[in-house]
Amino acid sequence: MPNWTKDQALAINKRGGKIIVSAAAGSGKTAVLSERVIEFILNGGEVNRLLIVTFTKAAAGEMKKRYINAFNKEKLPLFCTFHRLFYRIL
Repeated sequence: MPNWTKDQALAINKRGGKIIVSAAAGSGKTAVLSERVIEFILNGGEVNRLLIVTFTKAAAGEMKKRYINAFNKEKLPLFCTFHRLFYRIL
């Protein structure tokens, strides 16, 4: 487990609602969100309750890869960009 900052640990462990992780490039947003999803599932969370949205395909792909590495499951939450999400809605 990486040494998370206080704010990163809070974003990973906060429960009871939605969160927004906003930070500078290279600050660990993808790692934090990936860890949050993994912790949610490990603590009994349901995959179908997750929607993980990011700005870049690279970040969405990296989070999906980390999820698959952690669980090796076929049932995945939706990891996507805002553009893909809005396209799906339309």
